[in-house]
Amino acid sequence: MSGTSDFKIILKTKLYYLMAMKKYDVFGIGSALMDLLIEIDPKELLEIDLKHGEMHLIDEEKSKKILEKLKKYKVKIAPGGSSANTLVDIARLGGKVVFCGKVGRDSHGDIYEQKLKDHKIKSNISKGSLKTGHAITFITPDSQRTFATHLGATLELKKEDIFAEDIKASKILHIEGYQLEDKSLREAAIHAMNIAKNSNVRISIDLSDPALVKRNMGHLKPLVKKYASIVFANEEEAREFTGLGPEEAINSLAEFCNTVIIKLGKKGSLIKHDGKVYQIPCVKAKAIDTTGAGDAYAAGILYGLANDCDIEIAGEIGSLIAAKVVEKIGARLDDMPYREIEKIKNKK
Repeated sequence: MSGTSDFKIILKTKLYYLMAMKKYDVFGIGSALMDLLIEIDPKELLEIDLKHGEMHLIDEEKSKKILEKLKKYKVKIAPGGSSANTLVDIARLGGKVVFCGKVGRDSHGDIYEQKLKDHKIKSNISKGSLKTGHAITFITPDSQRTFATHLGATLELKKEDIFAEDIKASKILHIEGYQLEDKSLREAAIHAMNIAKNSNVRISIDLSDPALVKRNMGHLKPLVKKYASIVFANEEEAREFTGLGPEEAINSLAEFCNTVIIKLGKKGSLIKHDGKVYQIPCVKAKAIDTTGAGDAYAAGILYGLANDCDIEIAGEIGSLIAAKVVEKIGARLDDMPYREIEKIKNKK
């Protein structure tokens, strides 16, 4: 028994030093989308055939029709995409990150890439023949968000666009669930995950959307089981994946990987890490727009895991950042709450 225990300690120590030698904390793959933010009444969502609180994939023609109907509204434009949002916050926490995605050869694509560089994110952006994708984000008075997403150039991401050396030099590979739906995108994601798996890089998968989970259960479960070290889900996504409530779902998901995070909104979050379950409290906030809250929370967790932080501390940092995000319009913070973060770090 002692020999087995000693072997585990040696293995863990070896893995720790291998991770410490990595150049980047997180390599993220995701949809490089410009967010078009619009405040709207839920009734008007029905008029444009969108279900409240879900993500809807639309083609360019439907996008044009929706935007035509919304000319009377003030539209705020900002770079977005789940994975990129998370990487921005990790970079602002002090982490070193790389983003891989695809944009069009247009002004939105140029703005997107420049914003990554402004946040000191290494860009693995490539350019396609289609226009830069966008997500029309509808924000309703209940602070919920509904997405009408035209993927555009993001659909052209191929495995040839994946920078293998940067993945090998990273501690964690983070992938949006959205990358596991379209066949071509899925092939690129699997290619990246194979590189990661063979290079001692932990793989993080965010399930992203309950409707996406439902549509793709056939191939999503085997992929999570084969590759994931870390899984993020909200309560609805976890229920779609397991058929269970959060307390049972976290144990079910833990059969697939070492670290499971279930986000519960105002009820905080549950984390199961190294076989132990943690309840992370919610930070009180006056919610205006929940866009990007889950991405911000993921940043706290991934930054913590990449830097060998206590998982509860990482969860509390994620909760704090998420609370700050929901108090404003848009997915990214103007100012990171560094003083409050230091207080959390100094608790233990």
